[in-house]
Amino acid sequence: MSHAAAVAHMSHAEYLAAEELSDTRHEYLRGEVFAMAGGTPEHGALAAAITIALGNLLGGRPCRVFNSDVRIRIRATGLTTYPDISVVCGQLERDGEDRNAIVNPVLIVEVLFDSTEAYDRGEKAAHYRRIPSLKEYVLVSQHQPRIEVFRRSDAGHWELYEAGAGQQIELASVGGSLDVGELYRDPLSPEA
Repeated sequence: MSHAAAVAHMSHAEYLAAEELSDTRHEYLRGEVFAMAGGTPEHGALAAAITIALGNLLGGRPCRVFNSDVRIRIRATGLTTYPDISVVCGQLERDGEDRNAIVNPVLIVEVLFDSTEAYDRGEKAAHYRRIPSLKEYVLVSQHQPRIEVFRRSDAGHWELYEAGAGQQIELASVGGSLDVGELYRDPLSPEA
């Protein structure tokens, strides 16, 4: 992983025990543990706005939105990580080795950091694409109103859809769309 230096080498069971006691979140992959980046006000505001919008969009449907406190385990690759936002529809499935990790998200959202953008677009995206239930992977820019949705087609190919200010972005995985401008609206800015 190029986004951070490994902080330890341990078994998955040792990682889970350490994570229970840690104030910092860590990713785990094949024995290596990596500290995750901290947040910014812009990052936190975007993640919160998207979480609220998804919650409103889902209404009474059998889906649930999770924030970055919930781990995702990718069984096919062994990566355990904390996406900014994930959505599970239908039955919640937990990892057999980690009861606090879910394994069946239909939607994952990452708000991009300058320091982790290449990882989120590259290696991490490759891990996420190995989740059988995943239908969409969403990348959100911190610097400009731009949202990218990578959607798995019926044929299993990943297709890119983009939207900017003044546009809507469809999230087929949850049957609705989000207003990009509204997600980026800052009621604290002088222009508001």
